[in-house]
Amino acid sequence: MPQRKTASKTEVAGRTIAVGDVHGCATALATVLEMIQPQAGDTIVALGDVVDRGPDSHGAIEQLLVLRERCHLVCIMGNHEQMLLDAVDGHMPVQEWLYHGGAETLDSYGHGKGVDAIDADHLAFMRTWVDVYETPGEFFAHGNYWATRALDRQPWRDLRWQSLKWHTPGPHRSGKTAVLGHSSNKQGRIVNLGHLVCIDTYCCGGEWLTALEPSTGHVWQARETGESREDIVPAVQATA
Repeated sequence: MPQRKTASKTEVAGRTIAVGDVHGCATALATVLEMIQPQAGDTIVALGDVVDRGPDSHGAIEQLLVLRERCHLVCIMGNHEQMLLDAVDGHMPVQEWLYHGGAETLDSYGHGKGVDAIDADHLAFMRTWVDVYETPGEFFAHGNYWATRALDRQPWRDLRWQSLKWHTPGPHRSGKTAVLGHSSNKQGRIVNLGHLVCIDTYCCGGEWLTALEPSTGHVWQARETGESREDIVPAVQATA
């Protein structure tokens, strides 16, 4: 059974910026990081689902390995990283993972070699990813959460798998703003409920990869085509 892992930052030095679901869109990721220009004191939080569906999961993971030498990098475990690791470890049929976007991932590593083509250092890196990251004002997770449970008592299955389309939680008992991915908005829009912001804006479907600095509301976005723009987080909405 997967083990839930958490991390936190009690003092904020530099910017804290979340990056939504990359899904193998390495060009969009490179464009967003070029716009952000991360510095040594910054924290970049990748919200999970870096792999699968898009054209270059290998390249996306490579960028994160380089990025962690440049700034403080936190990576959240998404359901797609879990599926990849489960397929590699024999806990899931490889064909099931391939059906859910793993085929594109293996193509980026060298499909003919199967799961053995995935770089050992990439697998080791993904195994270090956490389920929740906390700052004084926010918490970051991939999928969803229980509003009434402490963050270190959240079910890993909900954190990684549950969509906001199935359940939209209320404000968390901690009073912190939730910053999430996973629940893709097919129109490429950020969902802002005030107590919760979802920044999966469907990059792998031709829309945007979104990065958000929660403390300022500043938004950086890029498409896999290389198109980019900057904005501020939209006004609070009534529903997801």
